[in-house]
Amino acid sequence: MALGQSSQERKLEVPENVVVTKLDELASWCRKNSLWPMPFATACCGIELMATGASKHDLARFGAEVFRFSPRQCDLMIVAGRVAMKMLPVLQRIWQQMHEPKWCISMGACASTGGVFDTYAVVQGIDRFIPVDMYVPGCPPRPEQLIQSIIDLQDKIQREGTIQGAEFDLASRQKPKRALVELPVYHT
Repeated sequence: MALGQSSQERKLEVPENVVVTKLDELASWCRKNSLWPMPFATACCGIELMATGASKHDLARFGAEVFRFSPRQCDLMIVAGRVAMKMLPVLQRIWQQMHEPKWCISMGACASTGGVFDTYAVVQGIDRFIPVDMYVPGCPPRPEQLIQSIIDLQDKIQREGTIQGAEFDLASRQKPKRALVELPVYHT
């Protein structure tokens, strides 16, 4: 250190091929750019989901082209279309078999709110049973909307991700879903 130069003015020489970053940011960057979707397509939204993976829209540009049909290999569930009450246990089992960290996109009006099917046989929003990270509106939504939701989810993953997975220990994510909590029975 030269005479008169404070210790704060020292600069570290870093070679060109070296990147310095925080480990949490690096892990989040890897997670956001390697999403493996699990499609759960039950209706017309499934056709739009297939179009999103096709060559015209090319989901591979965003690192999410590897559609897997095994929940143990996926970290993103895309629920596209209406979910019947009979399919709900299957949906929940697939969600539980996916490893953490995992995310969910509710695609279309039917998956998000039940859509035009306001009946006892159709789930009125999957967010009552599994945690949803992104909602894609529309009936059916365009592939561009799904791509935008994946980009938004990638931003969320980059902001919130940690190596230890502390974001998944939040009380709001771990509490039982409102449809699974037993409602009080009133006797007259």
